Amino acid sequence: MPWPSRKRDKGAVADKKEPDAKIAKTEEEAPDKEEEEKSTKPPAGSSKSGWKNWKKTKESDSGGEESKITYCHWLLKSEPESRLEKGVDVKFSIDDLKAQPNQTTHWDGVRNYQARNFLRAMKLGQQAFFYHSNCKEPGVVGIVKIVKEAYPDHTQFDQKDPHYDSTSRKENPKWSMVDVQFVRMTKRFIPLSEIKAHHLAHKADGGPLKNMMLFTRQRLSIQPLTQEEFDFVLGLEEEKPH
Repeated sequence: MPWPSRKRDKGAVADKKEPDAKIAKTEEEAPDKEEEEKSTKPPAGSSKSGWKNWKKTKESDSGGEESKITYCHWLLKSEPESRLEKGVDVKFSIDDLKAQPNQTTHWDGVRNYQARNFLRAMKLGQQAFFYHSNCKEPGVVGIVKIVKEAYPDHTQFDQKDPHYDSTSRKENPKWSMVDVQFVRMTKRFIPLSEIKAHHLAHKADGGPLKNMMLFTRQRLSIQPLTQEEFDFVLGLEEEKPH
């Protein structure tokens, strides 16, 4: 039996702890046709240790050189508090994930092209933060891993589902999902406010969270993380909360 969708792409709102943030125009708007056609995937790197967080490549055709980031981890937003969307409660907390068979679920309902492309770029075994969003105190609560790479999201064809898309065709589905499995809870809850404080400091001194998408593209429910970003945030679980 399918369970309520976890994502919050259409009609998404910024986290309540971010009233001063500039809101990126992403998931609250209609899908962008040009973005759909490009279906661009971020590169997924690897190294002897399993991951590669970044690399620089030369753009010979443009005659210039630019840094390109290789993402190898992810941040998945989900709503832990009840909210009805077209009559369906889209609540799904990390405890709900732990209660699923084999602590595994499909991450369905994503309806933003950039977020979808990030889903399609996910590789088997990669880890992601489970992030409670659109709630009294948003933040990172646990870690999950990708156990099945992208495949067609069945909810796009279900007329009873709040994320039904009448324009999608089974022979060429617009939307994808992945399967994720619970790995563990973080040693403590890592609130958005704490991560933001480090982000602001790193913007000034060039630290690893200076470009973290959680603050540059707040509305995306699927966000990539570099190895440095993932490691830094994970390291916060060892520190006493401020």
